[in-house]
Amino acid sequence: MVLNISHVCPIQPGGKFSQRVIFSDEEGTLWWHAHSDWTRPTVYGAIVIYPKKGTEYPFPAPHADVPIILGEWWKEDIFEIFDQFRASGADPNVSDAYTINGQPGDLYPCSKSDTFKLSVDYGKTYLLRLVNAALQDILFFSITDHQVTVVGTDASYIKPLKVDYVAISPGQTIDVLLEANQPLDHYYMAAKVYSSANGVQYDNTTTTAIVQYNGNYTPSSTPSLPYLPYFNDTNASVNFTGRLRSLADNKHPIHVPLSISTPLFFTVSVNRFTCANTSCGANQSRLAASVNNISFQTPTRMDILRAYYNQINGVYGDHFPDKPPLFFNFTADSTPLMIYETPSKGTEVKVLEYNSTVEIVFQGTNVAAGTDHPMHIHGTSFYVVGWGFGNFDKDKDPLRYNLVDPPLQNTIAVPKNGWSVIRFKATNPGVWFVHCHLERHLSWGMEMAFIIKNGRGKKAHMLPPPPYMPPC
Repeated sequence: MVLNISHVCPIQPGGKFSQRVIFSDEEGTLWWHAHSDWTRPTVYGAIVIYPKKGTEYPFPAPHADVPIILGEWWKEDIFEIFDQFRASGADPNVSDAYTINGQPGDLYPCSKSDTFKLSVDYGKTYLLRLVNAALQDILFFSITDHQVTVVGTDASYIKPLKVDYVAISPGQTIDVLLEANQPLDHYYMAAKVYSSANGVQYDNTTTTAIVQYNGNYTPSSTPSLPYLPYFNDTNASVNFTGRLRSLADNKHPIHVPLSISTPLFFTVSVNRFTCANTSCGANQSRLAASVNNISFQTPTRMDILRAYYNQINGVYGDHFPDKPPLFFNFTADSTPLMIYETPSKGTEVKVLEYNSTVEIVFQGTNVAAGTDHPMHIHGTSFYVVGWGFGNFDKDKDPLRYNLVDPPLQNTIAVPKNGWSVIRFKATNPGVWFVHCHLERHLSWGMEMAFIIKNGRGKKAHMLPPPPYMPPC
């Protein structure tokens, strides 16, 4: 996939901006969304990529396919929530509801009449294209009395996996097949939060939609809710994610890098900054976040893409470290090392050679708060070759990598106080954002950027920034 613009300044009010998107091997579901402050809760949509002409799905063709977009909703204006969040230095106010296709659902009087309803015929199969567009939370999703078969994630097919529930990160897409094989009735589909951080408030509501069978019958007066794991069930989350496997067959080959030229070790942490006064809280500190103990500062003078292409100095640095400043017990119950609790600030990128083979160990920490981190990379998909709890062991854990059929994704949830390992080949020249898809962590600085240099030939060169790029 080629997205020629990444890490640019926001479109100004009344302005317009066009993007050119070239899909390569993607097939399935992706999505688009805003990345300016917290506009993402309402500025997004699904992208559906069908099989090429002359080819077929790697599963029986569904009767229909339906986008199911999971979202988040506040009674207050989201920009007021954002301003309060920035001023306080603390966690933001939690949402008042989650949504399915824009509606909180049957359990809310204001939404009951507009609850999304999916009409199905008994005996037919439906492809549900799940998108988690929620701002702050991983979500569990399920349908009463129906298993679903997972067949794709992030526009890449996987081996069919029949499950009772799905765990889906913000920024992630998952394709599932729903077989309408139950007695004629109305059934809830529902989603609720997975939130693993201790002592952090969360939205404990459940959003619903209705699967209603076509036919002549009297439905049950009130559908029952489906099974959904407990709100902090980390094992339920990783047991779902950890079972995903690429098809890895003749028609859908995989290309996992086996020899690594660029090994990287990135700690992903929630941190704190000390305040000069008590304006941001009684404890004189505000929450921050970092990658390798650098809290990213978004440039305000010019976007990194324009600065890199035009060789303009002073906008960013190119010395993002390959590893953290020190190694310690990252996931211990207490981490007294003050040097790591307070990160440095910077606008640093990592420069990658074209065709380099990259491995990233994403290591979660328990510095200020241990929790999951859905890490996302713009401009490239990657193979998830391993994951685990605790501290990554460079001698033992690589022996357990899945290099045979790892899933190809663009978002992976690094488990609470654990690690995930990804591999990819740098073949898409440009400036590419790397960040946690929990928006509060992104706003606190859990981000960095890759610059992939040009290769040989015209197709291996990044395109110039268009003249109509939004100004900063």
